[in-house]
Amino acid sequence: MKISFELNGKPVALEIEHRETLAEVLRGRCRLTGVKISCEAQVCGSCTALVDGLPVSSCTLLAYEIRGKRVTTIEGLADNAGRLHPLQQAFLDNFAFQCGFCTPGMIMAAKALLDENCTATESEIVAHMNGNLCRCTGYLPILKAIRQAATEMRGRN
Repeated sequence: MKISFELNGKPVALEIEHRETLAEVLRGRCRLTGVKISCEAQVCGSCTALVDGLPVSSCTLLAYEIRGKRVTTIEGLADNAGRLHPLQQAFLDNFAFQCGFCTPGMIMAAKALLDENCTATESEIVAHMNGNLCRCTGYLPILKAIRQAATEMRGRN
């Protein structure tokens, strides 16, 4: 089956199998390994990508469902000059990761929230991030990083 979509701002056309998930297509065919495959059951959030600005579990979303849509992965967040997105920089500034396995999914989920509401309260951030699990750092540095990025993103608007 042939599909076409926008991936990190660029048009893509691929021939896929009808049973392939978005995560499999992004990792295997597009070589974007920021999307992680872990639970394969919409539980951990490591595979989070944005489709038309909304967070999705790419491990269970069939790739044919993204036809004609915009897909954004962690690899698409830095600007053309290579400057990191405020969330990426905030995660570095606040030591919000150790192994880094969950980090792309965390950042993509947080981006969806802050794009919609960069004045999110602490409880709104916690509720939104509830579907993303981290086994290494604990969540305080992650929440601090999201708050820092929200402040910076508010200043840009």
